[in-house]
Amino acid sequence: MAPDTVSLRYFLVLAQELNFTRAAARIGIAQPALSARIRRLEKELGNALLVRDTRSVVLTAAGTALAESAPPALAALDRAWDTARRAGAGELGTLRIGYSLSAGAETAPALVDKVIRDTPGLEVGAVPMATPEISPAVAEGRIDAGITRGEQPGRGVRRYLLRRERTGVQLAQHHPLAGHAEIEIADAAAYPLRLPDRAANPVIHDQLAALFRETRPHPRFHTPAVSFDMSQRDLRDGVTLAPAGEAAVTAAPAGLTWRPLRGAPGLTFHLVLPREQSPPHRRIRAVATAVARELHWLPD
Repeated sequence: MAPDTVSLRYFLVLAQELNFTRAAARIGIAQPALSARIRRLEKELGNALLVRDTRSVVLTAAGTALAESAPPALAALDRAWDTARRAGAGELGTLRIGYSLSAGAETAPALVDKVIRDTPGLEVGAVPMATPEISPAVAEGRIDAGITRGEQPGRGVRRYLLRRERTGVQLAQHHPLAGHAEIEIADAAAYPLRLPDRAANPVIHDQLAALFRETRPHPRFHTPAVSFDMSQRDLRDGVTLAPAGEAAVTAAPAGLTWRPLRGAPGLTFHLVLPREQSPPHRRIRAVATAVARELHWLPD
């Protein structure tokens, strides 16, 4: 039978002090309570651990053996206990994250860095994925979590609002509208507008296109041949605009800038998790809440 570990820890203090009064004071209990603990431990062991009289306390052979062998055993037990606690808190294991390419500019790196810093025992891997594939991959268990722009459809998942950002346009710094602090939607619609390939993210494509639905004349939309060109070459002509969220500020190449569209509804990022969630899932959700608060991604 495993010993009472509290009594065992008390015995180790007594084995160091060899004095009931000093040991009880060090532990912070009454001396009779310490004596009762030691008697219980001896009864469990079936052997005397010490010889005591009015003047001294001497360890028996069994007491000496226990005093030498118990500390590493208790340390191993403490490690096992801590490992179980950390696993239950989602602080151990592997976390696979898929994220939309547009989330890679700022949102996904910030969240992943926070998870790694706060949970060093969790092995984290994050890879870009086509946005429509993320929710099914989470539902099927091929990845543990997803970060998507927009509230993507999908069954078997839960979505948590991670970030809300202003909607605006990317444009060349020498564009005629670049000098405005905010741009009217109708003014932006007077120029060619580049929208991402709808297949890459139908939700965001339709949301951005809808901004200009009521403008007259109808805007001229086009989709670039390279759906995710980091250099943004087509905007350098000083004419074309690209509707985009405020995160585009972080990733804007030299020569380009971003301006908000007056009155435009915001764009969103969502954390996608399975409906049935394990400790690592709950852990990333807690970290996501913390990083959203720290970086002011959501209104108070």
